[in-house]
Amino acid sequence: MKLTWLRADTPFPDPGEALAKPNGLLAAGGDLSPQRLLDAYSRGIFPWFEEDQPILWWSPDPRAVLFVDDFKPSRSLAKTLRRGHFQCTIDQDFSAVTAACAGPRADQDGTWITEDMRAAYGELHRLGHAHSVETWQNGRLVGGLYGVCLGRMFFGESMFSRVSDASKAALCYLVEFLRPHGYPLIDCQVANPHTLSLGAIEIPRERYLKLVAQYATLKSTAPWPGALSGGNAIAQ
Repeated sequence: MKLTWLRADTPFPDPGEALAKPNGLLAAGGDLSPQRLLDAYSRGIFPWFEEDQPILWWSPDPRAVLFVDDFKPSRSLAKTLRRGHFQCTIDQDFSAVTAACAGPRADQDGTWITEDMRAAYGELHRLGHAHSVETWQNGRLVGGLYGVCLGRMFFGESMFSRVSDASKAALCYLVEFLRPHGYPLIDCQVANPHTLSLGAIEIPRERYLKLVAQYATLKSTAPWPGALSGGNAIAQ
């Protein structure tokens, strides 16, 4: 199957045309404009590429997701949260979260969160489509995550942790923020040991795309950005 090369006016191909190897590679090229990115997410597609590559667009099968209503923190994490070790906020420092997510990691040689990617998602944040959750400890940013919100879908992009459980605390906060507002799931894109340990599961792409079509077009009632950000509002 031939890979589609996107020009400025080229629409995305059907996700069903994505390659099996590498799993989900659908197209290359195009740009990272807000219009292109939002169109991609509305179709279950996301960008993922390294510094020396063209922009690559993906829609893997199966898709890793975390269903909001099924999420429960582990006993040890719940105990940590009850002790009040962390304070979580929303949209208080989007730039710092993306910078930390782009930083070096022990298990990676480089990063896919390039300066162009950071700039593109920073613009989405400015427009109200991208959001961050920050985890603080004694006034220091120790963990967090960011992603894109479209309708009642949250598409997770990356997370980081500088102390144990800090990124997990951010995820718990996000779940509790989204749950009362009819968000069915958090998109985790591709399964890995970390996301699976947090409760993510894999579902067929066809089912995932139906959920995106159903929920991404609904009006969101979640109070972005961060009406709950004055303290740790994680429900116990």
